[in-house]
Amino acid sequence: MSVEKSVFGTTPEGKEVELYTIKNKNGMIAEIMTYGAILKSLFVPDKKGRVQDVVLGYDKLWMYFKNGSFFGATVGPIANRTKGGTYKVNGKKVQLPINDHKANNLHSDINNGFHKRLWTAEAGKNSVKLSLEKKHGDLGHPGNMKVSVTYTLTDKNELKIEYHATSDRDTVINLTNHSYFNFQGPASASIHDHILTLYASKYTEVDAQAIPTGNLPEVKGTPMDFTKPKKIGKEIDNKDFKQLKLVKGYDHNFCVDGYNGKKKLIAEVSDPKTGRSMKVFSDLPGVQFYAGNCIGKNKGKSNFPNGPRKGFCLETQYYPDAINHENFVQPVFGPDKEYNTTTIYQFDW
Repeated sequence: MSVEKSVFGTTPEGKEVELYTIKNKNGMIAEIMTYGAILKSLFVPDKKGRVQDVVLGYDKLWMYFKNGSFFGATVGPIANRTKGGTYKVNGKKVQLPINDHKANNLHSDINNGFHKRLWTAEAGKNSVKLSLEKKHGDLGHPGNMKVSVTYTLTDKNELKIEYHATSDRDTVINLTNHSYFNFQGPASASIHDHILTLYASKYTEVDAQAIPTGNLPEVKGTPMDFTKPKKIGKEIDNKDFKQLKLVKGYDHNFCVDGYNGKKKLIAEVSDPKTGRSMKVFSDLPGVQFYAGNCIGKNKGKSNFPNGPRKGFCLETQYYPDAINHENFVQPVFGPDKEYNTTTIYQFDW
């Protein structure tokens, strides 16, 4: 195992952005940058031994300064949507920026969220730990926070992401990684032929602004059913199913079956063409399956174009807008409760 450090570029303020490259004995390579704690690249062999980058993104640092699709980003303090951009903790109202549908909050802050900040890094034997501090009131959130995200690449072909955060006041914390996967590489037309299994028999129903209604319908008998392996594209354009029409395809939180706070297998994805497959393990109650319906059309890696459905996300998380729904597991952390969670993406080919 090895970790190499290099300079990827500089921020508009003139600060260096470091890039950490981690390699395992099987040919996998992960590249993580200190800007946004972003997973820039993840190289994985296929069934013929050809190594290819399986996450969407950009070749140049300056393109991440906009990054409207959040490619590879560590999103926080609150990932996903918050209705009205507001929530209450201990009876006190918190107001977040309104940046989605002119009514709600998405991913905390588009321009100043954790994905647009410079983290400090510390390399290990086969890992890199990125750290960040947030002051009380920053982005509207209460609490002086200390946050770390540790990426580890193992010889079991696991990309392990460990999150840790503390706050001196009760606050909402719901971090995630926003990588978009395509096991056929950046030249692929879409992810429709990838085969997905989600160990989730319910999902969070959404309204026209993609905000959870509070209802948790069963997936059985609907296009939302991935409890058995199914091609992502098989029912994605079903025009008779309202939930898909509202968000132009799959962009829903799925409720992990048997959630108990312990790490378990929550999803599997495979691509018959390349032989690449991935298992997802998490200790969180939900996972956002986003089929990349609204990826912006721009120049991606190796000059191949990014665009709708060129990549899919499996973002482990507490349910979106959980703080505003008493029937959802609550993501409130503070002096008496630290935030600790682990996600593992394990590959095979």
